[in-house]
Amino acid sequence: MDIAYVLKLQNDYFETHETKSLNFRMNQLKLLKKAIQEYETEILLALKMDLNKSKSEAFLTEIGLIYDEINYFLKKLPKWSKVKKVRTPFVHFIAKSYIVSEPFGQALIMAPWNYPFQLAISPLIGAIAGGNTVIIKPSEYAPHTTDVIDKMISETFDVKYIKVIQGGLEINKQILEQKFDYIFFTGSASVGKIVMQAAAKNLTPVTLELGGKSPAIVTKDANIKLAAKRIIYGKLINTGQTCVAPDYILVDQAVKYQLVTHLVNFIKKFYGDDILNNDLYPRIINEKHFERILKYLDQKEIIYGGKSNQETLKIEPTLIDQRKLDDSIMQEEIFGPVLPIIEYTDLKEAIKIIKERQKPLALYLFTDNKQIEKTIINNVSFGGGCINDTIVHLATKNLPFGGAGESGMGAYHGKATYDTFTHKKSILKKSNLVDFELRYPPFGDRKYKVFKKFFK
Repeated sequence: MDIAYVLKLQNDYFETHETKSLNFRMNQLKLLKKAIQEYETEILLALKMDLNKSKSEAFLTEIGLIYDEINYFLKKLPKWSKVKKVRTPFVHFIAKSYIVSEPFGQALIMAPWNYPFQLAISPLIGAIAGGNTVIIKPSEYAPHTTDVIDKMISETFDVKYIKVIQGGLEINKQILEQKFDYIFFTGSASVGKIVMQAAAKNLTPVTLELGGKSPAIVTKDANIKLAAKRIIYGKLINTGQTCVAPDYILVDQAVKYQLVTHLVNFIKKFYGDDILNNDLYPRIINEKHFERILKYLDQKEIIYGGKSNQETLKIEPTLIDQRKLDDSIMQEEIFGPVLPIIEYTDLKEAIKIIKERQKPLALYLFTDNKQIEKTIINNVSFGGGCINDTIVHLATKNLPFGGAGESGMGAYHGKATYDTFTHKKSILKKSNLVDFELRYPPFGDRKYKVFKKFFK
C-alpha cells in the first residue's frame, strides 16, 4: 500500500475528530488488550522463532509489561484527559487559565528488533490514549514477530486509524520522506541521527530512545553476592540485547575477585554448565550481529565463557578482564552477552572513566554508602538507573524512561507516554467585565513608575 495514500487516509480520519473522544480512546485500548490476549500464543511463538526467547522470558519482558501498561492507562486516562486548571497571576484579573491535552495528529512509531513486540506496542498505547492516528514500522530483523503484529493490528483496527508498514532500509527511507506530526524512534544512535535529520525538514518533534554504554559500579561496601546476581540477571535477559543492559562493570579492586567468583556462579545457576545447548537461553538476532559481538573477543583476556555456536547463533556469557580503555569494546555498545570488568582504586577514577564516554542510557550503582550514592547521582549524567539493582527501573510506571545526550531525548512509560503523544495547549480566558487601561499605550513615564512598583 502506498505510504502517502495511507497518510492521507489517516489525516482525513483525524480531521473528523473521532479519535479525540475519551470513550473512543478507552475503547481502542480495550480492543488492543483483547487482540493481544487472542494473539498471545502466536506472539510467544514468534519471539521464540526470532530470538529463541523462552515462554516465561517473552511473557515477562514483552507481553506482561504491555498488559500492565494498558490496565494502568484504562485506570488513569479519564483523569489525565481532563482540562487542567492552573492559577492565574493577579495582574490578569479577571481571568482563568487552563491546559488542554490534544493529540499531535499523525504519529510514526519506529520499533527495534531486540524487544520487537513490547517496543512497538508500548508507545502505541500512548499514541492511542492521546488521540493520534498511527503508522507502526517494526524491524525487519524480527520478521516473525513483525508478521504477527501486522496481522493483529490489521484485524483489529482500520488502516485509516492504525497501520503497520513492513520493509527494510528502502521502506524506512520512504517513510521518513513523509510529513508526520510526531515521530517516536527506538534504536541505535546512528540511525537516530538519520531520523532526527529527516524530522528536522518539517520541524517534526521527536522522541529518540537510543542506547549507550551503561556502567555498573560495584563499591567495596556493597552486598557483593547480591550485586553479582542482579548484574547477571540484567545483563543476560535477552542475551544482553537490551538497551539498558549493564555494558561494563567498574569494581573496587578490593572486591574484584569476590565479585567475579559470584558472577560465574550465578551464570551457571541461571543457565547451567552447557549454556550453548540450553534451549531456554536466547540467541543473537542474526549472523551480522553474531559476528560483530565475536570480534570483541579477539585477543581479550577472557575470565569465563567465550565459546559460541554459529549454527544456533548463540554466544556464551563471557566475562573479560578489561585493562585497555581504548579497545573497541569500550567505545561501542556491546549489545550481547559479553561483560568487560574494570577495576578501580578510587571512586573518582570510576567517575572519570564514565564521563570520558557519551552519557549512558542507564547507570547501576551497588553500594550501602549513602554518600557514594549522592556523589554518583550529583556528578554523573545518565538517563536513569538503579541503586543496588539493574534494569527494573523500566518497569516502574511512575518513573519516566529516557536517555540523556547521545543516549536519547524525551521520555515515556506511564503518564510520561501520554504526555509524549499529546500537546499541552495553554488557554487564558479573560473576562469582559473589567479592562485596565494601564496595559495599553501610550506608555509614558507615569506608567513606567507604576510598572516598576508593581513588578518589584
